[in-house]
Amino acid sequence: MTDATSTALPGTHPLAAGLTSGSPLVRALRGDRPETLPVWFMRQAGRSLPEYRELRVGTAMLDACLDPALASEITLQPVRRHGVDAGIFFSDIVVPIKLAGVDVEIVPGRGPVLGSPIRSAADVDALGQLDPSALAPITEAVRRTVAELGSTPLIGFAGAPFTLAAYLVEGGPSKDHIRARTLMHADPETWSRLLAWAADVSGAFLRAQVLAGASAAQLFDSWVGSLSRADYLEHVAPHSDRALSHVADLGVPRIHFGVGSGEVLHDMTTLGGERVVVDGVGVDWRIPLDEAVRRVGTGVTVQGNIDPAMLSAPWQVLEDHVRDVVRCGGAARAHVVNLGHGVPPETDPAVITRVVELVHSLGSGRDAGEPA
Repeated sequence: MTDATSTALPGTHPLAAGLTSGSPLVRALRGDRPETLPVWFMRQAGRSLPEYRELRVGTAMLDACLDPALASEITLQPVRRHGVDAGIFFSDIVVPIKLAGVDVEIVPGRGPVLGSPIRSAADVDALGQLDPSALAPITEAVRRTVAELGSTPLIGFAGAPFTLAAYLVEGGPSKDHIRARTLMHADPETWSRLLAWAADVSGAFLRAQVLAGASAAQLFDSWVGSLSRADYLEHVAPHSDRALSHVADLGVPRIHFGVGSGEVLHDMTTLGGERVVVDGVGVDWRIPLDEAVRRVGTGVTVQGNIDPAMLSAPWQVLEDHVRDVVRCGGAARAHVVNLGHGVPPETDPAVITRVVELVHSLGSGRDAGEPA
């Protein structure tokens, strides 16, 4: 876990300077339970917002990610509109591999697609290194954003090595990641070198965001749910640890999130070791938070886990669900309210704003069963 008293952050960093250290999000991630529950949403930057769609007209996704002014504005839009307790940096998990020279584009309606999949030792040997200078658009976008956010923390993020490897090997989105899981077992040495490369590229991407001003860091493992626990521990966890180690000396809270991760939830907090090494663990919608706390213990903050499907349900149904999520989260040392995955693009933005207001009305979350 992070040490709030020992950090290599620049003195002007919002966290080191005390600007964001007292925010509900940072307090919760460090194990405190603030008077008001912090809430933010994965994929809040963009997707459902009309102002985002208007801004993106004529601009490809990865071009938007690498335009500092555009990426900053998109990051700020949901903070202004919804009053959430954190911004999440607008980018994409494949940005760092593109900056490292991988031929990848995001195809509308499909997702990341590679020109040439990585399926052999020679393919891994041919992967380029990420030149730190290539990250200049990222650091500039973060600097612009934190200058506007003030005391509201920005969360940096990166894709976990397994999820990146799944795209790299499959060549695009996949339902079962058969090729990636086959390579894992058929050629474990090549697999390990591929994940080490992905961990270092993602880690450098994450570190650049933190040094530029992000006050927390989240590692997303979107496809971890396709793995058995044994495969996760042997072939994946050490590389996720390697990715997160890139910001270990910076003292920022670290969050680890995976979709379908119930069977490895505890392992995602320890990364295969004996003790908890992250500050927060994201929980998807498949298990209640009190069950998640039973699995991970009380040494880590839980984040989540409103079912995204509920955002289109009648308000009373959604309100009851949010209250139940908060009630279950009361079992944890602290709780960061979020969705169990990302905001669906068809979500009415007014509903998101209303959820934020509801969460804030519930105080610390300990007595969420009754209206505040």
